[in-house]
Amino acid sequence: MYLNGHSYYSFKYGTLSPEQLAEGASRRGITAMALTDINNTSCAVAWITECRKRDIKPVIGIEFRYEGQYLYTGLARNAEGWRELCELLTTCSLEDLPLPQRPPEMEHVYIIYRPTTSIPENLRSYEYIGVKPVEANGLYSSVLRDHLPRLVVWQPITFEDETGYKVHKLMRCVDLNIMLGQLDDDQHASPDEHWVSREYIDNAFRAYPQILRNTEEMLYHCTAELPVGSTNNRQTFTGSERDDHQLLMKLAREGCRRRYGPQNTKAAARMESELKVIRQLKFPPYFLITWDIIRYAQTAGYHHVGRGSGANSLVAYCLGITDVDPLELDLYFERFINPHRSSPPDFDIDFSWDERDDVTDYIFKRYGQRHTALLATYNTFKGRSIIRELGKVVGLPKADIDAIVHAPLADDTHHPYARHIFRYGAMIERFPNYLSIHAGGVLVSERPITYHTALQMMPKGFPITHFDMYHGEDLGFHKYDVLSQRGLGHIKDAVRLVRSNQGKSIDIHDVATIKEDKRVKAQLYSGQCIGCFYIESPAMRGLLTKLHCDNYIHLVAASSIIRPGVAKSGMMREYIKRYHEPDTVEYLHPVFEEHLGETFGVMVYQEDVMKIVHHFAGLDLDESDVLRRIMTGKKKTSDTFRKLMEKFWRNCRARGYPEELIGEVWRQVESFSGYSFCKAHSASFAVESFQSLYLKTYYPLEFMVGVINNFGGFYSTEYYVHEARMCGAKIEAPCVNYSLNLTHIYDTKIYLGFIHIQSLERTVAHRIVEERMHNGPYQSLEDFVGRVEIGREQLDLLIRIGAFRWTGQTKCELMWQKYAVHNPQAQQVTGQPVLFDKSTHVDYVLPALEESVYDQAYDEIELLGFPLCSPFELLQERPKKKIVLTKDLDALIHKRVCMLGYYVTRKPVTTSNGKLMSFGTWLDEEGRYFDTTHFPPSLERYPLKGKGLYLLYGKVTEDFDFASLEVDALEKLPYRKDARY
Repeated sequence: MYLNGHSYYSFKYGTLSPEQLAEGASRRGITAMALTDINNTSCAVAWITECRKRDIKPVIGIEFRYEGQYLYTGLARNAEGWRELCELLTTCSLEDLPLPQRPPEMEHVYIIYRPTTSIPENLRSYEYIGVKPVEANGLYSSVLRDHLPRLVVWQPITFEDETGYKVHKLMRCVDLNIMLGQLDDDQHASPDEHWVSREYIDNAFRAYPQILRNTEEMLYHCTAELPVGSTNNRQTFTGSERDDHQLLMKLAREGCRRRYGPQNTKAAARMESELKVIRQLKFPPYFLITWDIIRYAQTAGYHHVGRGSGANSLVAYCLGITDVDPLELDLYFERFINPHRSSPPDFDIDFSWDERDDVTDYIFKRYGQRHTALLATYNTFKGRSIIRELGKVVGLPKADIDAIVHAPLADDTHHPYARHIFRYGAMIERFPNYLSIHAGGVLVSERPITYHTALQMMPKGFPITHFDMYHGEDLGFHKYDVLSQRGLGHIKDAVRLVRSNQGKSIDIHDVATIKEDKRVKAQLYSGQCIGCFYIESPAMRGLLTKLHCDNYIHLVAASSIIRPGVAKSGMMREYIKRYHEPDTVEYLHPVFEEHLGETFGVMVYQEDVMKIVHHFAGLDLDESDVLRRIMTGKKKTSDTFRKLMEKFWRNCRARGYPEELIGEVWRQVESFSGYSFCKAHSASFAVESFQSLYLKTYYPLEFMVGVINNFGGFYSTEYYVHEARMCGAKIEAPCVNYSLNLTHIYDTKIYLGFIHIQSLERTVAHRIVEERMHNGPYQSLEDFVGRVEIGREQLDLLIRIGAFRWTGQTKCELMWQKYAVHNPQAQQVTGQPVLFDKSTHVDYVLPALEESVYDQAYDEIELLGFPLCSPFELLQERPKKKIVLTKDLDALIHKRVCMLGYYVTRKPVTTSNGKLMSFGTWLDEEGRYFDTTHFPPSLERYPLKGKGLYLLYGKVTEDFDFASLEVDALEKLPYRKDARY
């Protein structure tokens, strides 16, 4: 009798998860029920799964609302009906149309109106009217009595009980951005939208048994058909499975000869073995579509990085999808694809952040709008945001809300409503709030995608599914991860800048040569990798120094052991120790020495876990991967895990291993599975790191400009500008005659872009550059304001940053002159010639306008966020103590010293006993980086106070040849007085 169930995927309306909804129905003996979320299809597959677990017949549909007002509910009679409903919701979203008051004609659905809505005069054969039990008594005097064959029971389910009703009302207020007292009755569900007994419904409609029969028949004729399995994906690339296989074989074999040469039998055998499995599992179209995406990107001149478990495939390497050689790194194909793997594989393909959207657009146009969509993610309610939202709903002022957010345990300072906020906030936490775009997941379906979900158009211009990647996996979809990152952007831009600045072309894709370049290896060994993808952070700089890392293989390992889980387990330190003392390593068994010799017996990678399970215990590689995956997840109680564990022990005993040895190996396998990293992923990162290193080694200035222009690195712009200066560049503030919107380089001189001037409008920056390109450099301030349409405040910013310094006038003089030459009302349209030559001027003499030596630095701090001079020049008074520099630390191990440092960044860490400590990174006066450790007692007494210059006192310590300062005390030093004010 339930045709209108709401889960919490009726965003900011429903209060029950699909599981809770199905469980509630099961407890009450309900045998059939419909889920009809409001303008949403997110959990259709979850609803079907939960119902079938409980022997409930699932029915799926959609409740259509426009601007909060109920229109009608559609129930799908079959798969075609689900498509029709999804098509209606999709069309209105994609074409930005309002939902119609009456749906278009459909063939496989039921439509249910309510007496409170606009009911068509002539109902179609599949259109009905829902009547609530509380409305049944009024039927005898209602015009609806004449439509008994078209009436059905209407008992919506939105919440479980009175508490759920309160949660529902709070969420409605959040949705409408109003306070609780402002919520009108027609803006929320009625209090009776909860479970009722069958007896209650039967009694309500005892005078109208036909309504009960109509409802039962409607549920009987509805079947939830949502196909699950790999057949949901595009089934062929060429149009036939045979042709797909032939094409994939041709491409793979040609690629194998190109990558390995014609005589490499090992590579050829591995390739044929992979092709056999790929065909067996019907994955040729998956490989070919990925190859097609890469092919388009290459024709457009886009650089990509193929990473993730897909880099374990030699076929992928031969197709050019990845640049990681699986033979060189002993990568197992079974880590990517094997017959026992339940979850679908996926390629992670990175493009530059400014090229990814074009590649995505190609996929939509190549495979069709009806068959292509981006995956969604569910943005959920989280701790602090819930407190703020509920605080506003109950009418608390911002100060009271801040007090609760910033000190949640200090209940003595909280408003009395805080306890209610915490109570209801805990209930709402993790409820889905709205749909967002997955980082890069793209689906390509065989049938129109509306057979599976409705689509929602996003601001970027691409539609998303209503389900996320996990629900997508449940349906059997294989996603194509088309991702973006800034690292590829700075590589691309650096190559372009080298061509324009030095006239040299670089083959940045010649990875094999780059990996063996001696100067590149020396740069890696030095640890000076600021700007280089994935290896520029203080932690990575320290690790590279400790490892004396100078080659690709060891960088792959470093890229994996830097991850938090490895460090926390103590295995990072153990790996470094074994790296420096390989002769002292005691391997558990010869198998460990043979297969983990590269990592000195430490299971650094997920592939290492597979190796040991396979070679030590004799499990097949595909079984080894399944066991590894279960250990990293939450299925250790599954039958599959139990059977594989029993086989591990059984095989080991059959091989005659001692029980103690078996137990220790199993313990390590179980432990390492939790934090080990995919080797292919690390290898992909390391390839990109080497490309960055090559550019930094041979073309450091162009490289640093590329890094600056792509933003998004570990450090802020200030430190990349500093690094460019350390590499020999002369840094110039933005200039109207030389700067572009982005930073640019001329020989060894780098002009910062207008984009870095805070509050400067982008349109103004573009006008400046465009006018200069068309009509030549500006001759004076007067010439500039006559040619560029600009407001007075924007002109002030340019003068203050020094953009007119080439005039020879001081900023004070320019500020004075501005009033004489700048007339916004009479200003000429951009690019138009001045009609009258202002050749006559009134001579005037300015009073003496003095500027402080440091005025420019303080203007730069305000407008750029940092000074272009050395911050050490701004010290109010130089310390009288003897200052140690970074270069001196190696000779002062265990000595107590004083250092003068410019704050760069810090990493707060919570100790095992809950205390806060911190790792700091600083620049010394010569511009070199050094690192500090602040243990809890020191940090509590001498907290870091943000950006600035500090005196740091402490002891020099050393760990595997990496020196740092263990801080006992610190003092933040004042800058010179700002003479501008």
